[in-house]
Amino acid sequence: MTLVLFLGLGVVAGVLAGMLGVGGGIVVVPVLLAVFHYLGFAPGVITHLAIGTSLATIVFTSLSAVRAQQRKRAIDWPLVRALVPTVILGAFLSGYVAGWIPGHLLRLFFGGFLVLASLQLLLNWRPAGQRGLPGRVGQWIAGGTIGMVSALVGIGGGTLTVPFLSWCNVDMKRAVAASSTLGFALALFGAAGYVLSGWNVPELPAWSLGYVYLPAWLGISATAVLFAPLGVRLSHALPVATLKRGFGVLLLFVAARMLLNL
Repeated sequence: MTLVLFLGLGVVAGVLAGMLGVGGGIVVVPVLLAVFHYLGFAPGVITHLAIGTSLATIVFTSLSAVRAQQRKRAIDWPLVRALVPTVILGAFLSGYVAGWIPGHLLRLFFGGFLVLASLQLLLNWRPAGQRGLPGRVGQWIAGGTIGMVSALVGIGGGTLTVPFLSWCNVDMKRAVAASSTLGFALALFGAAGYVLSGWNVPELPAWSLGYVYLPAWLGISATAVLFAPLGVRLSHALPVATLKRGFGVLLLFVAARMLLNL
């Protein structure tokens, strides 16, 4: 029964990622928190396990997106190479250090992030291009910030990367392609940090690899990769702007419930 739930969650995450352009982690983390609580996992590890598992699922879903973007020759590799070193460093350090952060503080941070993400969807906010890309140091700082924040909330970084690149006057298609590529590296090294920080933690359930719960990782990844293309097709057939606002309201409700239950 639990495996069926994980497979279904992967379907929802994949379709939403393809249709609305939102990271699956925004959906996966709150659901995993509820599922892990229902399964009776130790309260002290539930939040870390949900975030680490979410990042691990993004490795496969983002890799699928990278392959699709590469076939279209849409990836700006010089831009990716400029940002990826500190994205990787920030994500890995966040994942590793997260093991020492109390679960309720991680939930507080995630709830606040959900509020911002929901407002972005409701208002359809995209910063107007104000300038070009910063210099090398500025790019390193931006990449590190994106990696650290994204790994702390279990997302692939698109919610932060695309607005930043848009603000820097990067074409939207290039921004989305770069975000997908950076998301793969971010998820891979962020998940590795969570694996190491959770290594030998005694309260973890069976079938855990550090703070990655393997049954959830495999179940969600399998269907998310398969159903993301369906989401892309639906985006051309459904009123996406209306759906984004509806999803934004749902996220706001989830965030409020999470923050009130701290």
